[in-house]
Amino acid sequence: MTRMSYASRLNRWMPTRLMKASALLHAGAIGVAIARPLLWPWALGSVAANHLVLTGCGLWPRSGWLGPNWTRLPPTTASVVALTIDDGPDPQVTPQVLALLKAAGVQATFFCIGERVMRYPQLARAIVRDGHAIENHSQRHLNRFSVLGPKAIEREIREAQDSILTTTGVRPEFFRAPAGLRSPLLEPILRKLGLRLASWTRRGFDTVNNKTDSVLAKLTRDLQSRDILLLHDGSAARTARGMPVVLEVLPHLLTAFSNAGLRPITLRAALV
Repeated sequence: MTRMSYASRLNRWMPTRLMKASALLHAGAIGVAIARPLLWPWALGSVAANHLVLTGCGLWPRSGWLGPNWTRLPPTTASVVALTIDDGPDPQVTPQVLALLKAAGVQATFFCIGERVMRYPQLARAIVRDGHAIENHSQRHLNRFSVLGPKAIEREIREAQDSILTTTGVRPEFFRAPAGLRSPLLEPILRKLGLRLASWTRRGFDTVNNKTDSVLAKLTRDLQSRDILLLHDGSAARTARGMPVVLEVLPHLLTAFSNAGLRPITLRAALV
């Protein structure tokens, strides 16, 4: 699908089967409670069970039950992967990440926090200047993002769009929810703002795991073409030597790509 034809469909929200079934269940439960008042506990129980299912899908970052979600790159004949880097820009880590990527001739996708883009505009512009993609990771990266109401969700995403566009001149095309957690309210908002949701195929948990070998193993085990990998320049865990894990993992990861004959591309490059 071309970039134009894909974009033309973005603003038309199409509920998933789960969302349609949930709407029908809610309507049916209301009808039962009105027509057969004695059955209202069963109706209420079915609605509660449905909410648990929806919550579970929102807590599963790679789920597609709540709407389209890039967990791998679209089908292609090329041997490519996508390296994505979250939570920056960070004044200590991001410049070193950029230097490693430039030395290897590799382009990555940076999911940046709007507030940090405004705080470190030169770093955000450096990401773009070096040929990388910069995408939306919300304005403040709130831990409670997945339980916000629709207006608050839209405000978080829209403000990050504005922060990134104003600072870099680039409009993000992808959104990644903080920690990958989201609610059923997210997809219609993304459609409204012309954004695609992206999660990942594999991650190394490098914000909490300070063991370089362990993080690298999680990222490279059964590595395949079209995988989307996740690392962090912001909130990066530190090794026993005080080194951000991403800086120790990245050179080995780039070598693994090369050895496997995999070419890193940005997410938006996969739309061409």
